[in-house]
Amino acid sequence: MEHLVTSIEELTGLYDEPFERSIRKQLDRLDEHCRAFIRASPMLMIGTESNGMADCSPRGDQPGFVQVADDKTLLIPDRRGNNRLDTLRNIVLNPRVGLLFLVPGVNETFRVNGLASVSRDPALLERFAVSGKLPRTVIVVEVKEAYVHCGRALARADLWNPAKFGAIPVPSFGTMLVAHTSGFVKDAAAFDEEARVRAPATLY
Repeated sequence: MEHLVTSIEELTGLYDEPFERSIRKQLDRLDEHCRAFIRASPMLMIGTESNGMADCSPRGDQPGFVQVADDKTLLIPDRRGNNRLDTLRNIVLNPRVGLLFLVPGVNETFRVNGLASVSRDPALLERFAVSGKLPRTVIVVEVKEAYVHCGRALARADLWNPAKFGAIPVPSFGTMLVAHTSGFVKDAAAFDEEARVRAPATLY
């Protein structure tokens, strides 16, 4: 524990000054370039916090599933999931959110920080109808900070290299649930087969 960094002064002393462009790139709105990145993104990570705990959750759909209502407002449909509602509960209690947008094949990401609310406005829900199915709610984000993030992390991970897909074995969903639910899920193979069929049929 003697090597823990415990002050901002100590922390900043370990690093060089940030590039000026890294400071200047931050906007308080969404311009046409921000909109283009968001429109191309099929996946984002949303960070929330409440009651002293932080949480990060994925949101994904077809590119453009996040709508830009105006230069300061994003709309994110809450599609079907496991109904834990971790993200939504947190937003109701604490509106501060951080978003990270990803575009396949692009190493740069796009970050948005702001204040969120959860809406059940029928007009908003209708904007996100898929085959007549509506989300239960829409997350409305008031943009406070927006900026492109450099691609070093994804480049180091070689994230978009198909040759790496499946190269490292990962335990299946069913295997992990059998281990983590104290016996509530009993048969990993049966669960995985059920999920293989159920998941595509219940996306919306």
